[in-house]
Amino acid sequence: MAKRTPNFICQSCGAVYNRWKGKCEACGGWNTIAEETASSNPMVGPVATRPTRAKGRVFPLEPLSGDTHEAPRTASGIGELDRVTGGGFVRGSVILLGGDPGIGKSTLLMQASAALASAGHRVAYISGEEAVAQVRLRAERLGLSGAPVELASETNVEDIIATLSTGKVPSLAIIDSIQTMWTETVESAPGTVTQVRGSAQALIRFAKTTGSAVILVGHVTKDGQIAGPRVVEHMVDAVISFEGDAAHHFRILRGSKNRFGPTDEIGVFEMSDSGLREVQNPSELFLSGRDQGTAGAAVFAGMEGTRPLLVEIQALVAPSPLGMPRRAVVGWDQNRLSMVLAVLEAHGGLRLGTHDVYLNVAGGLRITEPAADLAAAAALVSSLSGVPLPSDAVYYGELGLSGAIRPVAHAAARAKEAAKLGFERAVAPPPRDGTERSPLRLNPMAHITDLVAGIAASKPRQRPALARGEG
Repeated sequence: MAKRTPNFICQSCGAVYNRWKGKCEACGGWNTIAEETASSNPMVGPVATRPTRAKGRVFPLEPLSGDTHEAPRTASGIGELDRVTGGGFVRGSVILLGGDPGIGKSTLLMQASAALASAGHRVAYISGEEAVAQVRLRAERLGLSGAPVELASETNVEDIIATLSTGKVPSLAIIDSIQTMWTETVESAPGTVTQVRGSAQALIRFAKTTGSAVILVGHVTKDGQIAGPRVVEHMVDAVISFEGDAAHHFRILRGSKNRFGPTDEIGVFEMSDSGLREVQNPSELFLSGRDQGTAGAAVFAGMEGTRPLLVEIQALVAPSPLGMPRRAVVGWDQNRLSMVLAVLEAHGGLRLGTHDVYLNVAGGLRITEPAADLAAAAALVSSLSGVPLPSDAVYYGELGLSGAIRPVAHAAARAKEAAKLGFERAVAPPPRDGTERSPLRLNPMAHITDLVAGIAASKPRQRPALARGEG
């Protein structure tokens, strides 16, 4: 019998130690290191399936130049999902889908499974968390019970691969979720780092050898990261996260890695009683219900991947009774807000040190690009002065530490999307070459002082309040 040696493995990042520690030195997590028993036999696990060779095999090397072919894809029938994946599921690819519990991952996958199965493809849905009856109830609720989707409730990876290998190779196999799977080649509990890594490796090998597309559903931690070792994200071909808030009715499907397509693409869905509905014009959804006559609201013309997206940024600046004023932000980077406030104080002449500042991206969308600096600054100045911003204007531009407003990419696409929704003006930095045509009337802003002066000039009696920093 092979000798068993204990290992101490971090359940967050997969770092291995020879003894227990309270804090993982790799990821900084506390109480994440657990003992797992691994075999000292080097032939245990996936390596045991490889034939023994005395020396390596010489394989041919190809030149960099040559014929290229587009990877064969299978369209899911859901436009927003195909947008994020790059046009459909690539045969033999593995996708890792993460999201908060109850966000709608299983609903989205059930709709995609039904669409593919109805088109004549073999689709297998393997659930490790729910029984077959529970999956059928969800399908009936969504009106998809008539789709020829093959269901099973199983957690053993070897049994799953043996079942999927019989008959016609499935075009899509869904594993819900990878944390519940276990393989006989690893002696540890399901959900541990070793089991997740071993199970994912076996399923990836099945996908590559058979040409079946596999979707692995992954749990997320309390900070929104996909649970399990980060090495799983490097092993798969694409990583997609399903984002949203229970208080809002729309969901964002965001791609952060894709070996066969663009990254940072998003798909927008709306949660309804009959499941997830595609949103063809997300800008109109995010701007619905906005109050055009309220101070502290600016419309930002942003970009998510190749898609222009308009969203409202709301700010509230109020005198603070505390010695250390609050700085709260939702949907934007906290450090970015601190930088914008510092620039407004140093170069804009505003006094915000005694005020509470709250910033919110309406609708629950999270913005990461620096082009939102100008819109956030405009909302803050508007809230502090009490002057509403023009309802027909959009804002975009990057703010430098010197107070200069820098141009951003894809200005024409931003302006075109804004004009389609009825906006007439764009408050933005001057174009780089000066010859770029825009469907909007441009109000050029080269420095933060131009923005502050422009907002103050729309209501002259507010100028003293701006100088004193009073609302």
